[in-house]
Amino acid sequence: MTMHIGCLFGTFDPPHNGHVALAEHMHRTCGLDQVWLVVTPQNPFKKDRPLSPDAHRLAMVRLAVQGKDGLMASGFEIDLPRPNYTADSLRFMRHRWPDHRFSLIIGSDNLAGFHTWKDPEDILEHHGLLVYPREGFKDHLAATIYHGHPGVRIVADAPLLPISSTGIRNDLKDWRSVDDRMAPAVLSYIRQHRLYNP
Repeated sequence: MTMHIGCLFGTFDPPHNGHVALAEHMHRTCGLDQVWLVVTPQNPFKKDRPLSPDAHRLAMVRLAVQGKDGLMASGFEIDLPRPNYTADSLRFMRHRWPDHRFSLIIGSDNLAGFHTWKDPEDILEHHGLLVYPREGFKDHLAATIYHGHPGVRIVADAPLLPISSTGIRNDLKDWRSVDDRMAPAVLSYIRQHRLYNP
């Protein structure tokens, strides 16, 4: 069965309600059969912070999407050669799942810098971009050469939630409540495995 799948790549350290709300919105409004939250080993542009172990992050994403219709956790990128570039991962996906069509879900800030990615034209040749707003949305669109490209769809009504994994990690270190920002099962997992505590 051929499916149109939206791919939301991220470190998800940890996954939070903002990630899930965005994935649900894209699934509901963009004609997607599924949205995959793809756990990335290390963003080549963000090598300054050590990540939690891959297995923990994948387990947390699975818990975050549990019972969410159309949302799937994917850990395939963890096993690919590093460094991981989105263009290479998408090539792997085309070969591994040739019957499916994949669109890439990115923030407007990433669209503004998309020309600096590895093989951006190859990505656009084979995949659509679904772009959701980030803070500075209009400035991001003004700065990009890809706004108006036929392969780029701006999903301006996607939820812009003021939640960040960095803020959650910092609050957990300081023993502040994060209950309203993540699934209870994810928070239980974090506590069970003593993640992010000082």
